[in-house]
Amino acid sequence: MTISIWLRLSAAALLATSLGASADSQVRVAPAVRTVIVTLGTAGGPPPRADRSQPANALVVDDTTYLIDAGENVVRQIEKAGIDYRRVGRIFLTHNHSDHTLGLPALIATQWEAQRREPVQIFGPAGTRRLVDGMLAFLSVNSEIRRFEGHPSSITDMISVTEVGAPVVYRDSLVTVTAVENDHYHFPAGSGAADRNKSYAYRFDTASRSVVFTGDTGPSPAVLKLAKGADVLVSEVSVASEVLAMFKRTGRWDIKTPAEQRDWIRHQIEEHLSPEDVAALATAAGVKEVVLTHLTPTGIPGDDYARWAAAVRRGFKGKVIVASDLGRY
Repeated sequence: MTISIWLRLSAAALLATSLGASADSQVRVAPAVRTVIVTLGTAGGPPPRADRSQPANALVVDDTTYLIDAGENVVRQIEKAGIDYRRVGRIFLTHNHSDHTLGLPALIATQWEAQRREPVQIFGPAGTRRLVDGMLAFLSVNSEIRRFEGHPSSITDMISVTEVGAPVVYRDSLVTVTAVENDHYHFPAGSGAADRNKSYAYRFDTASRSVVFTGDTGPSPAVLKLAKGADVLVSEVSVASEVLAMFKRTGRWDIKTPAEQRDWIRHQIEEHLSPEDVAALATAAGVKEVVLTHLTPTGIPGDDYARWAAAVRRGFKGKVIVASDLGRY
């Protein structure tokens, strides 16, 4: 609130009091909506990391939490963040790669075992329903046993799945969520995989902030349009040459066939964002702040990725932050 607005409101309240107005008729100011980004897991890619958990973000609006992706270890990260895991009822999956979804069964099972009965709404691209059906099949043995131990009778009753198809995918009194298909997948023509699987970026507009989560993507005109004028861009970032060097040092490169090596290089270049790509996206979209996450492994112990942030800053004049697990922004 600016000083001038505060003075006007204070003067109005004082005038009402001096005229003998009741307390109910005095000027009141509604409390501001608080929107906080919590980067629960900031590692990029499937390899396990000692210092970072797999991808997951929470957007906390007042006391309501919206979860974006659910990589392995997400339940523990939610607990560490001081968020009540039982009350996480809206989950948005950017895509169905394992590093973004492995924590989902653990979260759902833990909520159910804690007697949650309200529906958990899972939103995601094409492929999400198959993923959730498989998850529920996996959990069914556990739920069959535990239903005789004082737990709710059916875990499936707790789940609602919506495969994203329209630009506005969700709206409540606190947020409007918009999605676009990004450029993380380039399936071969005729493979059928393109119809069964999609990848999305999401924008959350609240009364106080607009936040865009790119998900995993390459350079994408659709994501640029989605991010126009946003306050914060939570972006993936990768440097293919550094990941390749790490693969070669650890022997992971040599176990790939020539075809696998070719496809991996194409994937890294076309379907992920370099620091220069992030800078170009943020600048063209006119965002105020960039939070870098989904930090791919480099093999450098305790890597702070400061050089990647510096590369973004060379092409973007706004604020740039390298996310840490459990960081709040």
